[in-house]
Amino acid sequence: MIDPDTIARAAKLLHDHRDSIDRLDAILVFTLAERFKHTQAVGVLKAQHDLPPSDPAREEQQIARLQDLALQADLDPEFATKFLNFVIQEVIQHHKQHQT
Repeated sequence: MIDPDTIARAAKLLHDHRDSIDRLDAILVFTLAERFKHTQAVGVLKAQHDLPPSDPAREEQQIARLQDLALQADLDPEFATKFLNFVIQEVIQHHKQHQT
């Protein structure tokens, strides 16, 4: 039989971890919103100056930069790359909308 105090401590730890996760999820959402505000402005600027919606050289630099940051943060660089590629594709789609 598991000690009730042990169960209570585990439940408290679980609650604390979940609270932290919820705060971090909020930070991620608001950070992504801020990022997309800037990329929307870039899309408008590109459309106004007849620039292509994607910049493969910049994307490559950003992926390398994010992989380095992921290593520093002890995050799987492959996951970070997949995440950034997803964000980049969304941004390009938004930029294409400004081109029309």
